[in-house]
Amino acid sequence: MNNFTREIRNLNRNRINQLGLRLRVRVRNIILSIVILFLLNNLSCSVYETFVNLSRLKFKLGNVSNFSLSGVDLTNKQRIEDFTTIEILKISSDFASGKLPVSFVLTVGAKNPNDGTGGYKRTNATIKSFPWRLFIDDKETISGNINSPVTVPGTGETVDIPFSIGIDLIPFFKDRGYESILNLALNIGGYSGSTSKLTLFAQPTVTTSLGNITYPDEIKIVDFQYSN
Repeated sequence: MNNFTREIRNLNRNRINQLGLRLRVRVRNIILSIVILFLLNNLSCSVYETFVNLSRLKFKLGNVSNFSLSGVDLTNKQRIEDFTTIEILKISSDFASGKLPVSFVLTVGAKNPNDGTGGYKRTNATIKSFPWRLFIDDKETISGNINSPVTVPGTGETVDIPFSIGIDLIPFFKDRGYESILNLALNIGGYSGSTSKLTLFAQPTVTTSLGNITYPDEIKIVDFQYSN
């Protein structure tokens, strides 16, 4: 075999090896692309499912309890005539000094309908953060957050989240008279009181399998319908 023939064979062998290498690389890239697409598809399905479950969480104002005005319990009072002389003197004295402190517990009901029915996966939801702003009679007042995470099981039942509220009404309602503020307090925390004068704006952060997810916008929470 002469040198020329040997070189031709070596050249052909190199070309075959190069073609084989290119083919292996191409096959590897195709397989890698398929794996990536599979993972992305599963991830996108997981992301979609997580956001759907998250969007189904609902919130609603519950009730007001332990309402006191200047240290006077309003629970069993419906009108100004129900106050004793000593209680009126206490409240009037505070009002004259430029303060009217109130304290009460406001309950927010959190409902997680992801109970495994209706085509949705049963999923518990843990609310890690719940920064809120409180409006009283359409007037923005104080803000706050939960002290610790709250888990809402995927059972379709409502979990009550209590918020301890302490506020001086005078800085926010100084344009109102004594009786007007007193009646407002009775409307909220009196015997026939309700949360109809209250509105809560919140932007929850919920812990999920993908990490912590914060609602893109605040939600408005009222007492007559669930917000989500």
